Amino acid sequence: MDRILLGVVSAIISFFLVSLILTCIILICNSTKKPTRPNPPQTRSLNRTRPTPNPAALTACDSAAFDPSLTHLDMDELAAATKNFSSDLIIGEGSFGYVYKATLSNGVTVAIKKLDPDAFQGLREFRAEMETLGKLRHDNIVKILGFCSSGLDRVLIYEFIERGSLDQLMYDESQENSADGLLCWCTRKKIVRGIANGLAYLHELDTPIIHRDIKASNVLLDQNFNAHISDFGLARQIQEAHSHVSTQVAGTMGYMPPEYREGNTAATVVADVYSFGILMIEIASQNRPSWPVKLDGQAMGLVEWARRMVAQNQEIEMVYEKIRRDGLIEEEVKEYFRIACMCSSEGHKERPAMKEVVKLLNQLGK
Repeated sequence: MDRILLGVVSAIISFFLVSLILTCIILICNSTKKPTRPNPPQTRSLNRTRPTPNPAALTACDSAAFDPSLTHLDMDELAAATKNFSSDLIIGEGSFGYVYKATLSNGVTVAIKKLDPDAFQGLREFRAEMETLGKLRHDNIVKILGFCSSGLDRVLIYEFIERGSLDQLMYDESQENSADGLLCWCTRKKIVRGIANGLAYLHELDTPIIHRDIKASNVLLDQNFNAHISDFGLARQIQEAHSHVSTQVAGTMGYMPPEYREGNTAATVVADVYSFGILMIEIASQNRPSWPVKLDGQAMGLVEWARRMVAQNQEIEMVYEKIRRDGLIEEEVKEYFRIACMCSSEGHKERPAMKEVVKLLNQLGK
């Protein structure tokens, strides 16, 4: 019995010694691991990690104003105008950062976008890109009034557009139930023409600019429902008329062209045209591109739904149900969806240039 008891005690002691050694090993391994960084807030756009910034460049400070309304521009004033970037002043979220409404010390109301530090660009590249975008002047493009950078902070200053985004106006129930919240058919056509004009302007520049994230939340509406394309966080220039080759998928689910599924992620004007075609269908039908649509009891994507409805001559039924039918002209609605389907063609070579789209849209009734 003494031998049996001694064996049991020895086994217990051995078990505890082995457990203690394993615990020590685990604690030592955990203490050597680097702390995990929390993920940055996700935007609606798909983006990829940018290169790690050069520590030597983090002390650099820089700013520039592209509009005479900005006479004094520094990070301290922008922080004061946004109450140190208070969440109470957030009016939107775009690629790589939040947008704040702010009134500067000279009384000018602006929209200020603070870029996510993890979407860092080198100071030289950042300034060059901002100077290019800051020169854009078109009635349907949101003006970049200036920028300011200090350390890791990158801040853009835009003109403030009163009504906010098209996405909010279409899908926010409180907006729709307001006096002029529900967009009539004529207003929707006006918005579509404005977006087309803005894109055609970008694409027809001597060095074309591709937006790469055309969608309802990146279209702002002023007091008269004029469309202004915003958020150039993913924009790229085409140098020497060649497509910008990129390994990064840019855009938003539902609006991205089908060639992305095949691994062709080059920034091209026809990718913008596809997104515009999807947006045309969305504006008319008020169906989100990322949500399935049902037809004859079958769920499908927005593009497939649109093509089937057009094939069945059901264009009028595609128009958002709350829009008054007495303002619809059948032939005009058919032509509208024909243009939208042409822009959102599966084959990129079948999509028209935006300047051609503008001509076609101008032939529709006002």
